[in-house]
Amino acid sequence: MGRVSQAQAQENRQRVVATASRMFREKGTAVSVADLMKAAGLTHGGFHKQFASKEDLVDEAITHAFENPAPYSAAAAVTPEQSEDHETARQAMIDDYLSIWHRDHAADGCPVSGFAADLAREPDQAAGARQVYANGVRNRAARLATGDDGLAQFCTLVGALALARATRGNPLSEELLQAARTALTESGTKG
Repeated sequence: MGRVSQAQAQENRQRVVATASRMFREKGTAVSVADLMKAAGLTHGGFHKQFASKEDLVDEAITHAFENPAPYSAAAAVTPEQSEDHETARQAMIDDYLSIWHRDHAADGCPVSGFAADLAREPDQAAGARQVYANGVRNRAARLATGDDGLAQFCTLVGALALARATRGNPLSEELLQAARTALTESGTKG
């Protein structure tokens, strides 16, 4: 079999990064390179032609997730600057973020909740990925703000989603989503 062209190599690399971004959000960064490459439709041997290390791929996957947000919600992607009605855009983000669909589809969900546990466990993760992540947190928190409370509200969203995912299959899961939705909706009407 002949060598792949530079264009094909770049396309393969992009496919691996996109696949990794989804798989890491769904299953964590402990996914094996072999499983990842298989999911991308490529051979395990091709990995090292594309990436210096798995850590480099993790960094690129995190960056990809923030730069190419998964369409878990078109409504949640509307920023306050794009909306004439901040409260309507804010409420759409809350409803979509705390939905059953988002709980059950981590691979296509928010990278903040998807990468939180892995970044917390990997203290030596590259500074670039951590900065991309921190910027993503701040940007999403700003969409919720009804004053200077955006970070606190976003913590409620992410925490509720993480707990709901961990208790999926138990009635508590949906109770957690609803409790956070109610608390955030009430905080928005007070702001």
